[in-house]
Amino acid sequence: MRDERSVSPLKSFVAGGVAGACLLLTGHPLDTIKVRLQTQPKASCAQYVIYRGTYDCFIKTVSKEGILGLYKGMGAPLAGVAPMMAISFFGFELGKQLQQTDPDKPLTRLQVFLSGCLAGVFTTVIVAPGERVKCLLQVQASRGGSRYAGPVDCAVRLYRQQGLQSLYRGTLLTLIRDVPSNGLYFLTYECLKSFLTPEGQSVSQLSTPRILLAGGVAGILNWTIALPPDVLKSNFQTAADGKYKGLVDVLRTLLREEGPKALYKGFNAVFLRAFPANAACFLGFEVALKGLNTLAPSW
Repeated sequence: MRDERSVSPLKSFVAGGVAGACLLLTGHPLDTIKVRLQTQPKASCAQYVIYRGTYDCFIKTVSKEGILGLYKGMGAPLAGVAPMMAISFFGFELGKQLQQTDPDKPLTRLQVFLSGCLAGVFTTVIVAPGERVKCLLQVQASRGGSRYAGPVDCAVRLYRQQGLQSLYRGTLLTLIRDVPSNGLYFLTYECLKSFLTPEGQSVSQLSTPRILLAGGVAGILNWTIALPPDVLKSNFQTAADGKYKGLVDVLRTLLREEGPKALYKGFNAVFLRAFPANAACFLGFEVALKGLNTLAPSW
């Protein structure tokens, strides 16, 4: 596989932080809609569900809570997404370096995939508690209350009630979601960058529209395999204490009550968000990387 010149993990860390901020600002409104659709209770008749779909959820959220309702729970991921993506890109580059014994020999697709999987492992430490807080804040208004004043209040109260165990509730599901999906995410982006680069040019010279295309498609494929465990994670992290015994119990309950389609709740919101959010993410990364190469070439 064609590969660009090696990028230091340090530069990837800094540029990844910029990428994370771009991803969050672009994609959080649809993430709120996704979580609300995933966690709304099942009703026996369609007319009694809170939200009938992505558009209905958008209209009801804005009419009841204003446009800022779409940004509920953003404080927690805002504090976590920049370091999360920084660690993700750092882990990816570190994984590539650990496997690349010969600098002149391009990595195989399997090696790129495994590097992406390592990135998924690295980010879970930050992602799991941030996702727990984010999901609880996103669903509290739709459930008729405001139990938590904000992300800090939510995190503090969870910690006081049950310690770190409560904050890290859903960690296994986060790993199941993020490890393979990150592998596919980075593999797709690297392959598309190589494919879209004109003959005779460097991958690092790829035009902005092609970066956006590669990043957007990578985001869509990422969520294709990440959505089912994400649905399980959202339900597990927002459920009342003791409702589910673990991963298998969440899966069994959802399948029994709603069937296999329950694993793709929020499908429209996820895929509407995936392309622009991840296109912005990778564009932010590439722009920041070029800036760092100019300002700090020795890093």
